[in-house]
Amino acid sequence: MKRSEVSRRTILQTAAGGAVAAGLPGTVRGAAPAESIKIGMPVALSGPSGGIGAQMRRACEFWAKGINAKGGLLGRPVELLIEDTAGNPSTAVRKAQEMVERNGVRILTAIVASNEALATVPKLAEWDTIFISGDNGDGRLTGESLVPNFFRPNVSGPMGTRAVALYLRDSPMKTFFGLGMDYAWGHNSMEVFENEAKRSGKTFVGAIFSPQGTKDFSTYIMKIRQSGADGVYLVLAGDDNNAFLGQAKQYRLGEKMQLLTEIVDQMSIQATGDAAIGLIGSSRYPFRYDNPANKAFVAAWQAEYGKNPDLFEGDQYQSCVVLQAAIEKAGGIEAAKLRTALEGLTVNSIKGRVTMRACDHQGEQQGFIVKVVRREGMDHPEPEVIATYPGSRVTPPCNKMVFDD
Repeated sequence: MKRSEVSRRTILQTAAGGAVAAGLPGTVRGAAPAESIKIGMPVALSGPSGGIGAQMRRACEFWAKGINAKGGLLGRPVELLIEDTAGNPSTAVRKAQEMVERNGVRILTAIVASNEALATVPKLAEWDTIFISGDNGDGRLTGESLVPNFFRPNVSGPMGTRAVALYLRDSPMKTFFGLGMDYAWGHNSMEVFENEAKRSGKTFVGAIFSPQGTKDFSTYIMKIRQSGADGVYLVLAGDDNNAFLGQAKQYRLGEKMQLLTEIVDQMSIQATGDAAIGLIGSSRYPFRYDNPANKAFVAAWQAEYGKNPDLFEGDQYQSCVVLQAAIEKAGGIEAAKLRTALEGLTVNSIKGRVTMRACDHQGEQQGFIVKVVRREGMDHPEPEVIATYPGSRVTPPCNKMVFDD
């Protein structure tokens, strides 16, 4: 069965196939296979966020395949249990609970939307389960809604917004308008951007929000044009982002104002082509980041998939690396041991140094600003890093979504 055909449950074994335990260090032929480390993935593989979910699934599969080829974690194979949530919060909770109660899962990851994550975290203590975010942006998850068993190694929405705000402090642009998706992440990030803009002496003239799954943005684009702002800040992702960028080009919005965004990802760039050129925003993972770990990762990814890793693939993979380090440090997957191992844990990987803060379980890491360009020799536009900010400047104070400076 091809990887693309997997829709409900995927169990990854070593590339050689057969009984996983047969190739593990210290095992004896004929001995009982080692119990697998089960990781539950209630991930949106259909619906507006399906493209993002597919990236996150691919990153986990790539990580697990590499781990199992080397003998597993703690001598145990990694097993991924994958269920499609279609981006529905109640479905995400139900699928996660089934994984816990029926399959003995004690680690969850790859939940795509923040509203799905916010619906899931209140159940973690009851399930005695750790949730490692790979994508969720809503600042409340490490703020007012933080629970002890939730950890976010990935860049949060406020962190991405902060990076953009720092970049704009030295910009000649003075006035800004906003368009965000009408759910938790969109409102949260727009609030942070408004506060940051005002503190920088800029003028925020207003914002509008579109329902998730919007296909026609013409009325929104007209309101943006009528605002007369120098720039428009976008908090869009997946199909929504693609639809907006395509229509914005038709209406020549980019000629009237600068398009800014919290997230710049290759999936949207490839889907919209030249419509994305000139877009400036934060990147949670720029595949061209120059460090040894990332170069090795990109080379291995290209060998496996024949393309460069995208933003959500890199961010989710980084979360898997953090999880791996925590399991190795804890010597097991019990929630209490993993929680202790994660708090204060530092890894140096594909995005550089990431430290899991004990105070709020947010991964402190550097922020990247990129601009979409097409240069000679490129088959399609690509994000180019134009600014980098240290983790201490882009990560908010503990348990907060706003910044002090």
